[in-house]
Amino acid sequence: MPVPSGVKCALKGSTLSVTGPKGTLEETFQPGIGIEVAENEILVSRPTDSGQDRAFHGLTRALINNMVVGVTEGYERTLIIEGVGYRASLQGKSLNLLLGFSHPVSVDPPEGITFTVEGQQTVKVSGISKQLVGQVAADVRSFRKPEPYKGKGVRYQNERVRRKAGKAGGK
Repeated sequence: MPVPSGVKCALKGSTLSVTGPKGTLEETFQPGIGIEVAENEILVSRPTDSGQDRAFHGLTRALINNMVVGVTEGYERTLIIEGVGYRASLQGKSLNLLLGFSHPVSVDPPEGITFTVEGQQTVKVSGISKQLVGQVAADVRSFRKPEPYKGKGVRYQNERVRRKAGKAGGK
């Protein structure tokens, strides 16, 4: 896999460290999978053609690619808040959510994650680690998942909420 200019990779045992313009990521991989760092590319090889080795080979390659893309471009997930009175705001670095509870929900970002709020209904979670961005976005969504009758709640930007009809009414 090619490495863009401005990205440095260092391999120590089975731990790969990738440094780029946005930061540094470090990951320890399966010891049986061979990782070689050349001048401008990273080569991943497997010892045998067994199913488990092929699976770890693909996983390792995908994780390394995510690390390289993360330190060069970064990752971002957008959350949409729908509902009367539901809104988001930033207080310092922490995200405050009003989601219909008797109290506001405050989310402190872990290291490497930043929140941005556009308007009062859109929250963007961004960082260099794809796994961490996805996990924090899922944690924020879990406070009030979208419900199927009115569609109220926190959803991903491209998420489609399947709506139900509700009660038919008394006859």
